[in-house]
Amino acid sequence: MSGIGKRAVVATTVALTAVTGAVVGTGEADAARLPNGSTQAVGIDGQVVKISRSGESSRIMRSMAANGAGRAGAVSGTYKVNLSKGAGVMTVGYLVGCQVNLQGFSGTLGGGISTAGVGASGSLSVPLAPGEVVFAPTDKMAVKKGTSTVMVDSFAIDVQQCGGHASARSVVTVVAAEGYKTDEKLLAGKSGYVQANLYGRPFSLG
Repeated sequence: MSGIGKRAVVATTVALTAVTGAVVGTGEADAARLPNGSTQAVGIDGQVVKISRSGESSRIMRSMAANGAGRAGAVSGTYKVNLSKGAGVMTVGYLVGCQVNLQGFSGTLGGGISTAGVGASGSLSVPLAPGEVVFAPTDKMAVKKGTSTVMVDSFAIDVQQCGGHASARSVVTVVAAEGYKTDEKLLAGKSGYVQANLYGRPFSLG
C-alpha cells in the first residue's frame, strides 16, 4: 500500500505511554504536531475504559481537484484503548467540516452529523457545502481486556466543493461491557455499558 492511506491495527498488553511533541511548520512538506490527549470512563460495575492519543500530526496537501474549491490534508497518529475487563468495539474516525468551528462538536456524534464512507485506498474524498459536517470512520476493531492500538499513517482527507476553510479533528469512540457481543447489529452484554469518546484538536485542511 502507498504512503497515503497506510494503516495498521495491533492488539497488545503493554502499558500506555505518552509522548510530547513540539509544533513545527505547516507547509506541504512539514507536518504540524497536534497535542496528545487521554480520557477515562468508568461503568456502573467498575469497568474502566481508558483512551489515549499520541504522535498525532497533520499536513496540508494539494487537493486532487484543481478547481479552487478543494481542500485536502493528511493525518497520522497512534490511538490506544485499555479495558480493565470485558470487551467492546473501538472506532477511530474524523469529523470533517467546511467553514464550521469543529471545536464545538465535542459532545456527541449524533444531532444531524452524517457519516461518510471511506474508500478501499484508505483515503476519504467527500463533497461538503459551507456549514456541513460529516463523520468519517476509518478503523473499527473489536477490543478486549488489556490494551489495543490503532496506528494511522498519512490518512488522506480531500474535501470537494467547499470553496472556503475546511478542517477536521480525530475522534476515538469505545463502547464496552462485560461479556460484550454483537448479534444482528444489536448490542448484548452481562453488565452495564460504558462509552468513552476522545476528541483531538481541530486541524486545517486549507
